[in-house]
Amino acid sequence: MDGLLALIVIALVGNLVVLGTILIPLFRGPRSATDDTESGVDLEDRLAAAAVTGTLDGDPGRGGSTPAYDRVVRIVSWAFILVTGTIVLGTGLWPQTQQAILILLALTGVFLILVNDVLPANALGSAKFVVEGSVALTGAAMLVALTGGAQSPFFFTFPLVVAGAALVVSQSITFGLLVIAGLGYLVAVALGSPADTPVSTAIAVVAVNLTALVLLAYVATVIAREQRRARDAAIRMSAIDPLTGLFNRTFFFAAIEREIARCARSGRGFCLLMMDVDELKAVNDRLGHFYGDRVLRGVGEVVSAGVRRIDTAARYGGDEFVVLLPETDPTGAFVLAEKIRFGVQEMAIDLPPTGPQPSLSVGVVSFPDDGRTADELMISADSAMYVSKRAGKNRVTGVSVPRVLVESGVASRA
Repeated sequence: MDGLLALIVIALVGNLVVLGTILIPLFRGPRSATDDTESGVDLEDRLAAAAVTGTLDGDPGRGGSTPAYDRVVRIVSWAFILVTGTIVLGTGLWPQTQQAILILLALTGVFLILVNDVLPANALGSAKFVVEGSVALTGAAMLVALTGGAQSPFFFTFPLVVAGAALVVSQSITFGLLVIAGLGYLVAVALGSPADTPVSTAIAVVAVNLTALVLLAYVATVIAREQRRARDAAIRMSAIDPLTGLFNRTFFFAAIEREIARCARSGRGFCLLMMDVDELKAVNDRLGHFYGDRVLRGVGEVVSAGVRRIDTAARYGGDEFVVLLPETDPTGAFVLAEKIRFGVQEMAIDLPPTGPQPSLSVGVVSFPDDGRTADELMISADSAMYVSKRAGKNRVTGVSVPRVLVESGVASRA
């Protein structure tokens, strides 16, 4: 009994150390605007790109927990605490360890209140899964040890934790939880089994339980993997233009709204490019839509190759493309626009040499000078792009560029 109580104290201290390690940085003050803008844009855009290209492994810990996940965890945890406490008090099967069991359940309840109600929402971020898993497996091991070890009816707590986690975290994390759960169960059996328990019986029970734990974790992992595949396919269909592989219009507008919100916090601006493919109608009319699609795919490849990881490139519709450029001034946006324009001129597409040759007319605008909302920015970008088209096409319009660029022939303006 004394050994079990000492183990509970050690486990509690260990979990408090884990929790403290995660919480201490939260009290050092908020991150700077630069950190929030730069790292936040990169993280969100890379997550979005990973999701739509099928490389997202389904680990919600990367982006923090979801309300649905938190609600399920709270319901299951409180139901388990209440049912277990009722069984322990109602049956009196473990009189010597009853007090320790109730203390363990009470501490678990305090932890739930701390994580879900006291701390700010998403304060722990992805570390919340680490903390919850650590506490859950520690509590399961302590409960099994306090209720008879190999004879404990609460072994199901281990597969409940591991299989539940397998539905929301990656396979590698699930495997790690499985190993930790298995070791925790073995320790609980060694510490909590009565001295008169036959060794052969204990071995048989442990073997069956561990087999069940592994099989349930495997089934949950397979189910979760298929769910992620279906989810990632749905994300790809809803966010990606199937012809060019760039983001679609809906995703792009969501990206603009995120960037405007970020700029409101950081005070930094961003730029926006709107591009129209010149002569695409002539290509479709004279050569057919097969070649028109080739042109659009080629433009998409040039745009994708020219932008950074934190930029968001999308097909706006028809023959129009747009690019969101976080942390970019007008001069930098103009240089990128010219790079893309030259790339389209030089792209290798199997078109008749005497036929129409595609090019780009580009409009460049910046936030907040050319618009303070997504709609205002798009209207300004559209106007700048049509200035380029009316001025003779195949040029960039919309910003004041350094005189040296114009004189060197790098810039082409209306």
